[in-house]
Amino acid sequence: MAFSQKSQSDKSFSRQDENGAGSSQDVQVPRSLQRVVLDDKIAKLVPILLFKYQQKELITKEEMLHNVDEDYKELFPQIFREACKCMRLGCGIDVREIDPPGHIYALIPVLGLTYHGMLGDEEIIPKIDLLIVILTVIFMKGNRASEEDMWQVMTVREMLPQWKRFLVWEPWKFITEDLVQKQYVKYHQVPNSDPARYEFLWGPRAHAETSKMKILQHLAMICRRDPRSYTHLYEEALREEQAHV
Repeated sequence: MAFSQKSQSDKSFSRQDENGAGSSQDVQVPRSLQRVVLDDKIAKLVPILLFKYQQKELITKEEMLHNVDEDYKELFPQIFREACKCMRLGCGIDVREIDPPGHIYALIPVLGLTYHGMLGDEEIIPKIDLLIVILTVIFMKGNRASEEDMWQVMTVREMLPQWKRFLVWEPWKFITEDLVQKQYVKYHQVPNSDPARYEFLWGPRAHAETSKMKILQHLAMICRRDPRSYTHLYEEALREEQAHV
């Protein structure tokens, strides 16, 4: 998702809607800007949804539309649909309508992760995305991942266009210090390794808030696969689920 602030082009798009169609060139301008406008509005709506999730509050369509901008009421269904997709795939949170007549929505934690202590800054989306990826990689690597595994994750992420502006927050420090402090991740030296090697494991907070099955189902949804197609991972996640019954 591209994150861009409201600009003069945004205003031009709104003004063009109000004035109606002009010359053929005038008509083409708002079309070319529509993706930029949509991304801008989605970027405004997602943090609001995350804040509501953290505060355990409901949100109404009216409130969302007010924050997006009443001028874009006709585009709101698309903005809302893509924001919900971002919340589901990127944050593991479902936006569910619980009162259709009142257009009232609840934020449901599909993964169970609370993100308490992480919300409130402009880098929250890539941070949440990275946390989910890290927990997934650790699980897929036999419940422990090496530093090399994490550097590979970072290399792939840094190639994504939407990540480039967020690299100022030092992802490696976020992984090895912030997530460790928040107890989502353990980061320690491999016993008896010489020269010293370090590895990552799920922290107590990750075990308390989510499960291997939830992480696997999330991965399968993103990859459009049946969780059972990851045979060994599914069997391990299922054993964990049965052990906690």
